Amino acid sequence: MITIIHSVTIVTLNRNNDIFEGYVTIKNNTFEKTGEGSPTDIEIEQADKVIDGKRKWLLPGFINTHGHLGSALLRGAGDDMPLMTWLKQVMWPNESRFDRETVLQAAQVAMIEMIKSGTTTFLDMYHLHMKETAKLVIDKGLRAVLGRGMIGLCPAHEQEDKLAESVSLFETFNGAGDGRLSIVLAPHAPYTCPPTFLKRVAETAEKYRMMIHTHVSETRGEVEEHIKTYGKRPVSHLDELGVFNGPVLAAHAVHVNEEEIEILKNRGAAISHNPASNLKLGSGVAPVPDFLEKGITVSLGTDSTASNNNLDMFEEARLSALIHKGTRENPEVTSAKDTLEMATLKGAEALSLENLGKIERDFKADFILVEPGQAHLTPWNKDRILSHLVYAARGSDVTDTFIDGKAVYSDRQLLLFDEEKIVFEANQLAKKFL
Repeated sequence: MITIIHSVTIVTLNRNNDIFEGYVTIKNNTFEKTGEGSPTDIEIEQADKVIDGKRKWLLPGFINTHGHLGSALLRGAGDDMPLMTWLKQVMWPNESRFDRETVLQAAQVAMIEMIKSGTTTFLDMYHLHMKETAKLVIDKGLRAVLGRGMIGLCPAHEQEDKLAESVSLFETFNGAGDGRLSIVLAPHAPYTCPPTFLKRVAETAEKYRMMIHTHVSETRGEVEEHIKTYGKRPVSHLDELGVFNGPVLAAHAVHVNEEEIEILKNRGAAISHNPASNLKLGSGVAPVPDFLEKGITVSLGTDSTASNNNLDMFEEARLSALIHKGTRENPEVTSAKDTLEMATLKGAEALSLENLGKIERDFKADFILVEPGQAHLTPWNKDRILSHLVYAARGSDVTDTFIDGKAVYSDRQLLLFDEEKIVFEANQLAKKFL
């Protein structure tokens, strides 16, 4: 299957950061060619499908590296609370009542929101009905990284059951959906997972060669409590327990010191930066400029709709670019280019996904089209596109979303979800909860 999309301005995010007016040729699920100008008559004749891009911007799809899809129906249910209060009074009591229907309905709501706002890959850490979520990802043609969230505050046999469930998820679904689905180990956090359990997680990760994804040092309070309990800081402790012996994606990492940053660097850990959630919960601001200075891979995540409260990666990128300029009192500490890479290419690197996050030959054809003919994106030329994408664009500017070379959202129409039905049913289900 050969598809050509022409009459677009291509934001490649390649090594040279090329931006040009032209066309792309997609063969099956990868880019075969990016060309300036127009395709030849022969190329048009040989293509199975030709799409007029109508002067839109074509760029890599966003990669959201931290979220909890199953809790989407708790959007707005517990605002303006500190993290631990929010978890104990809102999240955990409500989630204890979630059944399969609730989780899958919430997941579909989140998927719809992400697709419509330009996300083509997402990570979902959740503890309920993950096999059903995996089947949904495959059925809808999405790209995802899933982890069965594990809280270890339970007897040893229950801990082992959770690990076994995670391994079963891995053995059943890792690489499924023509390689679009990946599975990770997802211990919730050091404050909910005792050291003995985290050791078992590290051993399991090494045995099965699995990535670990976990919350790390999200709040000052949890760090202080960890020091009080164990006599050491969370990152240092995780390192001693062997958690960083393999690939790790740490969500948040807001309250880490210089020594811990060195550990993250030396161990090759990546960060999922979630600025909106961290601000909304009053957790703080992660030292992203310090991470970047050390060469640590930093990606972007939205966290859940219950703590953000949306899944718009344009908004996340803009917030990330702005907040560090303000806290460091230095407008040069972030750039539009680096921020856009955090939302795309660096997300792929953080998730260990190869050939993803650029518009380049042999890279997977996960991309979006953005409509620039709007007042808030005017005026524009190719020298201003990166700025506009980070500082002015919105998720609602996305008109088309492609995953693995296939359209899942075309001319602002969802192709695989019945949004009206799903939204109606989700609102009915939500009445059972806060």
